[in-house]
Amino acid sequence: MYKGTGASAGIGIGNAVIVEEKELVIKRETINDPDQEIQRFKGALEESMKQTEALAADLEKRVGEKEAEILKGHIMLLSDPMLVGEIQNNIQNEKVNAEFAIETVCTMYADMFASMGDELMQQRATDMRDIKTRMQKVLLGVESVDIASLPEGTVIVAKDLTPSMTAGINPANVSGIVTELGGRTSHSAILARALEIPAVVALSGILDNVSNGDALVLDGTEGTVLVNPEEPVLKEYQDKREAFLKEKKELEQYIGKPSVTKDGVKVEVVANIGKPEDVDKVLQYDGEGVGLFRTEFLFMDRDSMPTEEEQFEAYRKVAVAMDGKPVIIRTLDIGGDKEIPYMGLKKDENPFLGYRAVRFCLDRKDDVYRPQLRALLRASAYGNIKIMIPLVTCIEEYRQVKALVHEIMAELDKEGIAYNKNIDLGIMVETAAASLIADIFAKEVDFFSIGTNDLTQYTMSVDRGNDKVSYLYSTFNPAVLRSIKRIITCAREAGIMVGMCGEAASDPMMIPLLLAFGLNEFSMSPSAILRARKMITQYSTKELQEVADKAMSFATTAEVENYMREFISK
Repeated sequence: MYKGTGASAGIGIGNAVIVEEKELVIKRETINDPDQEIQRFKGALEESMKQTEALAADLEKRVGEKEAEILKGHIMLLSDPMLVGEIQNNIQNEKVNAEFAIETVCTMYADMFASMGDELMQQRATDMRDIKTRMQKVLLGVESVDIASLPEGTVIVAKDLTPSMTAGINPANVSGIVTELGGRTSHSAILARALEIPAVVALSGILDNVSNGDALVLDGTEGTVLVNPEEPVLKEYQDKREAFLKEKKELEQYIGKPSVTKDGVKVEVVANIGKPEDVDKVLQYDGEGVGLFRTEFLFMDRDSMPTEEEQFEAYRKVAVAMDGKPVIIRTLDIGGDKEIPYMGLKKDENPFLGYRAVRFCLDRKDDVYRPQLRALLRASAYGNIKIMIPLVTCIEEYRQVKALVHEIMAELDKEGIAYNKNIDLGIMVETAAASLIADIFAKEVDFFSIGTNDLTQYTMSVDRGNDKVSYLYSTFNPAVLRSIKRIITCAREAGIMVGMCGEAASDPMMIPLLLAFGLNEFSMSPSAILRARKMITQYSTKELQEVADKAMSFATTAEVENYMREFISK
């Protein structure tokens, strides 16, 4: 058995087809006519755009608008005047061939994105390498692997799959994906989940241990792969696959049902989104609202800041679609770890502790924060919008934002523009500082939303992207659990809503603890909503108190995890 990272749930059974893209050999060549070479580059650029547009249109038709946005992002990169200009300048000034100029410029951008350490930027790096290869293939006349015509029952085995390759897969013929590289948040993994194809990624060395035609079994939930398993083992996984598909079907009965525990405690199961288009999935999976709308996505993949009007339309679209259900919108969370070139941010030595989120916004009130807050307030006239402030560490930050909101309200009153005069203004509790003074915050803010990803990182002083210390990064660490419990207790005592929008909100081992602690709102990926609702309806919060007390009595992460794993498996 080989162990990697489960990237798309489900059991895949089939025969291995090794997908290897021909390695491109890019040589530097001196050219005599730069203008002619630039025309050659423009032709490759145009053809790459056509190919990507066709892929995006096909994906939108087969899967949905949200998934097609990934490839539309590639089109935006190919259209970026800065990127195109730099490649042309490279050809003109260095008198090099188009293939080499593309290699130089695109690799520079990809390396820059990859060095930022942020998951979103890592995806940008992959996207940049994808478009680089596509343009070079056009120039060199190299055909891509025809991934759409693989035989039925195929399990794809590859070094890595680019987003464009994944988008071309026919789910009817591909029963699984196994790659040596990649991660759960990569665009390829996102597309695999959208196509509902089980996938295991980050399985180092698997290509050395698999041949074309080998029988493969993979578990996209556990992240395991078996090569040529014995008949009894194969039968076991066939049964598992049937059980998985049956459970998936059964989850549909929870559409339209309230998220209520056995002893009558009502909670909300809502969704995390990044773009207005994502709201379609929230509705598909019967989300009871939006618990986190990450607005930074509206500011990325462009060369200038979105206007107040553009932002207003994006927020209004989500508010209208959710039809009165709560929509919590987080104000801009960018900084040293999420670089947006036109913002003119200097690189921080330690971006996670630097000039970012609310610190940046309060420093850039006039050109960045005010237009966003105006757009949010205007959109609040069309639905149940709530505003959330990220990375708050002291009460002064909240008061400054609140004062600015009231200032803008007065402006809108003078202009006769409608908005919700009683709009909720809350904070994302994701720092140790905010946790320690949660009782103070709870007296002034309208709601809490716990961001467990950063709360764990800051509480444990661990960079979650650093493999050397990743063993310390766990929400089940007693220090993190105590912090979460304290935040919820402070909110409940003050009578304000407390939600969670970090990964832990959908963790089956964490949900019983959060119910026992008194969490009001669970926010997660839309596809996780029905499974979480099913779990919630099977528990009684009174019965869970004993479980939580026992879990909180342990001294180590492993003890807590083992206890909770045993509890949910009963």
